Amino acid sequence: MPIACGTSYDSIMHLVDIRIYPVKSSAGWSLPEATVEPWGLAGDRRWAVIDEAGDTFWLGEYPRLASVRAQNQSDDGLLLSAAGLPDLKVPPAAGRPVPVGFTGLDQAILADDDAHMWFTSLLGRPARLVWLDDPRRHTIDPAHGGLPGDVVSFAGDAPLLLTSAASLRVLDEQIGGDTPLDMARFRPSVVIDGAEPYAEDAWSEVTIGEVRFRVSELCDRCAATTIDPLTLVKGKEPIRTLARHRSWNGKTWFGVRLVPRDQGRLRLGDPVTI
Repeated sequence: MPIACGTSYDSIMHLVDIRIYPVKSSAGWSLPEATVEPWGLAGDRRWAVIDEAGDTFWLGEYPRLASVRAQNQSDDGLLLSAAGLPDLKVPPAAGRPVPVGFTGLDQAILADDDAHMWFTSLLGRPARLVWLDDPRRHTIDPAHGGLPGDVVSFAGDAPLLLTSAASLRVLDEQIGGDTPLDMARFRPSVVIDGAEPYAEDAWSEVTIGEVRFRVSELCDRCAATTIDPLTLVKGKEPIRTLARHRSWNGKTWFGVRLVPRDQGRLRLGDPVTI
């Protein structure tokens, strides 16, 4: 497994983007600052879209999910918008608990019927919107680096995903296309710059501002990254190039998953140290 060491770059690494995704697999919002909670960034992936069996819709199969702009509301509801559909204000979830197919979580709370119909129209098959009322009920799978007491939102394998702008620049050079890839393809929570490319592979802990994180594992990448976040068209990149340069154990890799050690506030420009 290739490892790059970037410890000498500690003094100049900094936070350049913070993103939340109010609904799992929806479009992300870049923020100037965000609160770190034990299960992830405040407002991030407390909602998810599930099928009749309780399993989540995978973005790689349903790219229209990435067209959804979901805005958290002050009353814990949502405002949903997507091309071809009317905007919908979703009240706070108050339905019954239903079984869900997330590892480490048994059930979630149904949203109202209008929300189910909205996502059914979007995806072309029966869908339901659910709310994770208490993320402390959702434990992180030990197979993905979860330790006792680690919890997560609907983000899944870890509360946050960190990617590096320097790593993406190298990947773009390897692809050799005319247009650089949008980091949104990788759906990061935080983006840093100033480290050597892929230095993050070797990190076990990282501090952003005053908030400490444990690196739980490297992030393996799937076909969802091949969807252009603007056009929703699937291509071959970046998986094709990652398979040539960043492939081991039968997977391709980009970014690292983080578990918070502290609660606190992240702000753009925060220093990053390891």
